[in-house]
Amino acid sequence: MAYKNFIPEVWSEAINRELERLHVFASNCNRQYEGEVKKMGDSVRILGVGRPTITEVKRDSFTQLSSPETVEDTSQIMYIDNMAYFNYKVDDIDKRQAVGGLMEALSAETSEGLADVQDKAIASLVTDTLAVKDAAETYQLTANNILEKLLVAHQKLMENDVPMSTKVTVTLAPWAATLYKQAMAAIDTDNSALLKNGLIGQFDGMDIKVSNNCYQSSGNYGFMVRTDRAIAFARPMIHTEPYRPELDFSDAVKGFILYGTKIVRPKEMIVMNCKATA
Repeated sequence: MAYKNFIPEVWSEAINRELERLHVFASNCNRQYEGEVKKMGDSVRILGVGRPTITEVKRDSFTQLSSPETVEDTSQIMYIDNMAYFNYKVDDIDKRQAVGGLMEALSAETSEGLADVQDKAIASLVTDTLAVKDAAETYQLTANNILEKLLVAHQKLMENDVPMSTKVTVTLAPWAATLYKQAMAAIDTDNSALLKNGLIGQFDGMDIKVSNNCYQSSGNYGFMVRTDRAIAFARPMIHTEPYRPELDFSDAVKGFILYGTKIVRPKEMIVMNCKATA
């Protein structure tokens, strides 16, 4: 493939890159298991136990212990079963004539693309059987009800014993973020210092973020309301390899990443099961 569009006669002194997409889902995941997995097909067992039964009795009436119970095992396995790869080349003639920075721009685009794949994979966990929805049926999200729905989701987390002080993140699609801002317009709150990494504000102690990678299917969306412990994410391997194709005068680069995702604390995530206003 010839990169004629990068020759100076066509493009002056800059290489136009695709617009970068904010990747926000991975930044709110538990990544502590990343060092425990090394290759495709590896897995890590994430240990967990249920709560033992606590029996309360009056001291004077106590006679003997009850039979020992078997405490529920809540351990889960996260598999490193996802792979994303790339393989591209730049012809020698075009590389010599092209504006400087071509390979750097391609490398940056590759990194953005790989991050995008991982972000979407995490966002798609709203369809997992472990994901708990705030409503059985999809409802229409509007500026009039979005704050109420956020409060309900946060309440469900607290009912699951998530402390009010625990960091909770909500990730909305751009259209829903607009509804949120419309609903907040009447509230005189200065959130200017929060506008970074997709963060557009705070509500009821929750960080509100926006992302184009929120899961949607046929107009139905799943917005995550979660703690940073709800989802585990591991990317144990990144491989990049430059090479010279045998039958071509070009430089090429190929590589891949391995990664895995898993809902490990289902009680710490609620999915807003909604759709856009018609």
